[in-house]
Amino acid sequence: MGERTHTRVWQAALGLAIGCSLIAIGGCRAPVPAPAQTAYRYFAKPPADDAWSRKIRGWQQRERADVGTPAVGTEPLRIDPETSGVLREKYDAFRAERKRALALELASWIQTQSRDHYIADGPVDHWATLEETFRTNGDDCDGLELLAFHLLRDLGFGEDEVFRAIVVRPSDGQHHMVTLWFEESDDPFVIDPTGAMTSGLPRMSEVPGWVPLKVFSEDRDFTVKSGRIHTARR
Repeated sequence: MGERTHTRVWQAALGLAIGCSLIAIGGCRAPVPAPAQTAYRYFAKPPADDAWSRKIRGWQQRERADVGTPAVGTEPLRIDPETSGVLREKYDAFRAERKRALALELASWIQTQSRDHYIADGPVDHWATLEETFRTNGDDCDGLELLAFHLLRDLGFGEDEVFRAIVVRPSDGQHHMVTLWFEESDDPFVIDPTGAMTSGLPRMSEVPGWVPLKVFSEDRDFTVKSGRIHTARR
């Protein structure tokens, strides 16, 4: 056997020994076939005698009605009158805090986007739809405002909370479009898509020099009177 052949054999043997050592200490393992994934049908109709369905129906009745009395076949409600309001108060406070933080983040985001996507209408004032705003990659205040309006709705803000609004600055007659979030019915938060009126998340009462004229959505239209948002919708 020549010297080169002897060297190659020695190197192969050494490599095999190292590989076996790694396997022994857990550093190298042969691939293990993944278990077959189980397929599920998540929306099959339950059988008529399904015990869980009976319990689910009981909860559904109480959740929809929320009358405080148990449906037939369900456990009675156990309410401690001394502590029943504590958890609700914590829940409401946390929800309000999260919604405000989300609205503030959205206000900052849309004003940042408006720097790159503001497109003036020109001599004719055209109110774009949301899809038109996306197709043209931008718009003026009334198109960009739609992003804030729809995004709040998409993120769970109620239809009776979020509205588009026309505001005016009496000092020079300038009109502007903003989103109003009615956490309180008579003093909403303002989300200004371009920052022409305000920045951050102030309430309408905290923005001097601007007056709300109209509040509307896809299917509702209100006129603002006497400095207060019309509350007949509530």
